Amino acid sequence: MGDSGGKGTAVSAHLDLVESEAVHILREVAGEFEKPVILFSGGKDSTVMLHLALLAFAPAPLPFTLLHVDTGHNFGEVLDFRDRIVAKHRLPLCVVSVQEYIDAGQLRERPDGTRNPLQTVPLTDAIRRRRFDAVLGGARRDEEKARAKERVFSLRNEFSQWDPRRQRPELWELYNGRHAPGEHVRVFPLSNWTELDVWQYIAREGIDLPDIYFAHEREVFLRDGMWLAPGPWGGPREGEAVEKRWVRYRTVGDMSCTGAVDSDAADVDAVIAEVAASRLTERGATRADDRLTEAAMEDRKREGYF
Repeated sequence: MGDSGGKGTAVSAHLDLVESEAVHILREVAGEFEKPVILFSGGKDSTVMLHLALLAFAPAPLPFTLLHVDTGHNFGEVLDFRDRIVAKHRLPLCVVSVQEYIDAGQLRERPDGTRNPLQTVPLTDAIRRRRFDAVLGGARRDEEKARAKERVFSLRNEFSQWDPRRQRPELWELYNGRHAPGEHVRVFPLSNWTELDVWQYIAREGIDLPDIYFAHEREVFLRDGMWLAPGPWGGPREGEAVEKRWVRYRTVGDMSCTGAVDSDAADVDAVIAEVAASRLTERGATRADDRLTEAAMEDRKREGYF
C-alpha cells in the first residue's frame, strides 16, 4: 500500500506483506466486534498501528476509540506527541491515570518506584466499565518470549486474565473473535513484525515519531547496566551519578524501568542500521521490568497486563 522507499525491492515486498496482514486484522476487528479500542501511548509501535488503522479505513472515520494508561511517570516528549497526533486526526482519546488510583488508595507505590506493573488495574477497569470487547495493542512476538506465545486474537476471561491453554488455532489467517459476556479479546496486528520491520516501515511511510527515539544529549544515570532518566519516580539514588550522554530510546514506557542506549543514530536510516546490527531485543536491552523474574512478562499477562 505504501509506495515510497525501496519500491520493488525484497524489503518493500516484505513490508507490503506485513502491512496487508495488519490491515486485514484491523478490518476483521471492525467487522467482528461491537466496541473495539486501540491502546495508543505515542510510542513507535502504537503509532505504526494507528497509521495502519487510518490507512485501513480511509477515507472513512476511524471506527476505534483510543485508550492510554498514563503511569504519571511517562516521558513528557511522548505524551506531547500523543496529544499532537490525536488533535491532528481529531480522534477520541480516553486517558486512565495510575496516579488517580494511587491518590484514591486503590493502588500502592512499589518500593522500586516503577509503575509499569500498576497499569493492570486501571486498564482492566477501563475495559470493564466502557465494555470494550476488543483491545488492540502494538505488541510483537519478537519482543519477549511470553508475547511470542500469543495468538493474534488472544482471549481474556471476565477478569482480563490470559490463559495460554485457551489459545485458539489461527490457520490460514482465520481469526476467532468469539467470547462470552464479560470476556474480551486482545488483538495484536503487529504480531509477526520485527523491530526492523517497524523501522523500515516508518522510513517507507514517512511516519512521524517522538524525538526520544533518535540520538540526543540527555541527563541519565547508570543502574543495573541501564541508562535511566532522572525523574519524579525517585531516581537517582544516593551514589548514582547523573551525567550527560548521547543516547536514544528503543522503546518507551515508564521512566523508572525504560533504559536508553548509547547511540549516535540521529535519523531513521541510522536507526535502521543500528537495529539491523543489534543482537538484543529492545525489551531485553532496555526494560528493567522484564528482568524482575524469568517469567515476569508472562506473570503480568496472566493478571491482565497487555
